[in-house]
Amino acid sequence: MSRFKLYIEYEGTRYSGWQMQKNAKSIQGKIMDAALQIFKGEKIDIQGSGRTDAGVHALCQVAHLEVKTVLAPEIIKLKLNDLLPADINILEAEKADPKFHARHDAASRSYIYQISTRRSAFAKPFVWWIKDKLNFDKMNKASKYFIGMHDYKSFADKDDLEKSTKVLIEDVLLKREGDLILIRIIGSHFLWKMVRRMAGVLVEVGRGNLTEKDLKYFLEHDSPTPAKYTAPPSGLFLESVLYKGEKRSGDFGATINIQSDSKFGKRNGADG
Repeated sequence: MSRFKLYIEYEGTRYSGWQMQKNAKSIQGKIMDAALQIFKGEKIDIQGSGRTDAGVHALCQVAHLEVKTVLAPEIIKLKLNDLLPADINILEAEKADPKFHARHDAASRSYIYQISTRRSAFAKPFVWWIKDKLNFDKMNKASKYFIGMHDYKSFADKDDLEKSTKVLIEDVLLKREGDLILIRIIGSHFLWKMVRRMAGVLVEVGRGNLTEKDLKYFLEHDSPTPAKYTAPPSGLFLESVLYKGEKRSGDFGATINIQSDSKFGKRNGADG
């Protein structure tokens, strides 16, 4: 058996998430279907670094593929992409150590959440449009309370409460980019819906409905409130997964461009 490391990007709008489920369309399932056509009759195992929710996207999900084959990684990549739908793409495939495990060996993961401060005709599947004015400085200041080891029971879905809800958050960074507010969250791992609830709570701080004190309370006590503010999946992207010895890029940016000062706009003399 050979093991390969796959780097995958996908638009999650049409899918129930990464993980294979009965009677539901998943990213993992589509890749498995393609692999079964390529490696006919062979035993195949595909495991991702973690699950992403329905509607959530990935700039670079990592998975391992285990199968008996003499095909080179580049050929596997090409063959998979020939069979995969347009919204799933294998960025790269490489030979991996036989003991490599995409989920168990992952050292950290980062997500980016995109909030649009204006209505967009094109970006709806990739942002959360907030009509209300948001106080960026308050959101940025409050976000620092997430950093460190905390119990995220208040931010977890009930399905995750049977296991440990303690998570180490390495950093939370907020950035303005044109009409977007970007939230980058880096952590050891994440609970189901946790990132979307973190983003939702920060938005409520920006709206003035919650305070830093409220956020601190959610981290120190079990509260049902964050669940009420779960952000929609459309704005969430799994940015990257790092393994031992790998370094993360210090900078991050938007996945789309919805700048209001487009050179095609009327502000620069276009008359339609």
